[in-house]
Amino acid sequence: MNLFEPCCHQMPERSFFIKGYQMPVCARCVGVFISSIIAIFIFFKKKISFISSFLMSAVMLIDWLLQFFKIKQSTNIRRLITGLIGGFGWTMLNLKFFKWLLNKSKIN
Repeated sequence: MNLFEPCCHQMPERSFFIKGYQMPVCARCVGVFISSIIAIFIFFKKKISFISSFLMSAVMLIDWLLQFFKIKQSTNIRRLITGLIGGFGWTMLNLKFFKWLLNKSKIN
């Protein structure tokens, strides 16, 4: 079992290959992982609104839905780009939520 198997389908046709070796996650997950790391650093430096974070997350969902319902076939580059945008937004939403929880749990 691959480390990423529980969270990614790892389909070869939706994955990047480097020197003939398939990356351990699909193109969309590559984008999500990269942008999630970036979002953690940006979260502490710059304020990104809830609405912006939500809309960025929606970009990835819309691409996935278009592909799922066979309205428009996605490409690995598009999956990567929507993964970068959506992963950034989703991570920002999660960080905002955890910050809110932390603030609510503080005893005055």
